[in-house]
Amino acid sequence: MGTVEDVTRMRLVGGNLALDFVNTRSGPPLGPPDDDVLTGYSELITWGVYADALSEAEAAALRRAARDDPGGARAAFARALRTRDNLDKVFRPLAAGESPSPAALARLRDDETDALRHARLEREGTFAWTWQDDHTLTRPLRPVVHAAVQLLTSGELDRIKGCGGCRFLYHDESKNRRRRWCSMEDCGTAEKIRRYVAARRTRAAH
Repeated sequence: MGTVEDVTRMRLVGGNLALDFVNTRSGPPLGPPDDDVLTGYSELITWGVYADALSEAEAAALRRAARDDPGGARAAFARALRTRDNLDKVFRPLAAGESPSPAALARLRDDETDALRHARLEREGTFAWTWQDDHTLTRPLRPVVHAAVQLLTSGELDRIKGCGGCRFLYHDESKNRRRRWCSMEDCGTAEKIRRYVAARRTRAAH
């Protein structure tokens, strides 16, 4: 079970807000996830701040709203989990060189339509969508969904990859596009240690 502290210990290695949201579930590269840092609405808000999708002021307002409407907070959290499931169905096939299902893309389209209904355009050099005036309990999901659509429509899809050591997804921003791990500090180092131990055993056997 995840805690607020677990949320802030996880590595943001996806290179895109939507991929980092998918990565709130961890586990081996194949098979189902075995850990989840998002166990309630409070953790969802904490992740939003940690991933720079929410300001501290927005988070405080959302916590107050959740206390006033616990049923609404539970519904918003359930929606967040459904959104994460759908983003996984969109990006995991792409990481494997396949296409996501039309149904998953249609759900993402509907989520983006809803997100933009709560957005406004603000100038920050160029204009960008913001959700500063969105005070609904589903506010944490808006930038996540928008980041997913931006990656699909303007990113390089062959740079979306899966880690060789865990189930994390990431956008490979390396120059030669040969990144294999979500993080060299974690899975990359673990693989080096595994190879080193295997090599020593082989030498010892001879």
